[in-house]
Amino acid sequence: MPLGPNPVVWAHPKAKLVIIGQAPGTKVHSTGIPWNDPSGDQLRKWLNMNKETFYDNPEIAIVLMGFCYPGKGKSGDLPPRPECYAAWHKKLFAQMPEVEMILLIGQYAQRQYLGKMAKKTLTETVANYEQYLPKFFAMPHPSPRNRFWLKKNPWFEDKVVPMLQAHVESYFNE
Repeated sequence: MPLGPNPVVWAHPKAKLVIIGQAPGTKVHSTGIPWNDPSGDQLRKWLNMNKETFYDNPEIAIVLMGFCYPGKGKSGDLPPRPECYAAWHKKLFAQMPEVEMILLIGQYAQRQYLGKMAKKTLTETVANYEQYLPKFFAMPHPSPRNRFWLKKNPWFEDKVVPMLQAHVESYFNE
């Protein structure tokens, strides 16, 4: 790991909603605060959630496919290191018995958790998000680097984001 280990994970036994992303970027690595970057701003917008609710709610867990910054690749950060999933995900979920929904952000999380149910592309998987409900909700990564994808797929913000907001809100208004 180019910046050394600094695992980023927030979990609580009362978590109902688990947000699974890829791996922390350099800003998140340096602060230890997950989604503390422009991607997090966009994610909270999609969730219709302010920072206080996002960070100060024991019913929300934030788990990454790779817990530490993986390094820089040719066109962005390297993929999450697979040993983090293998070593820690089952152990973490065993400590969160009340989980009702898992947001799968990006292809790495979708392929790992959906397995053969994942479609060939992220676009197809996200477009078919209803097939994975009520346990999983598939979505693209909220990175500013995905502006082109969002522009090419306006149905996501027009149709899927309102459904995402309704599902997430239902977990906190029971």
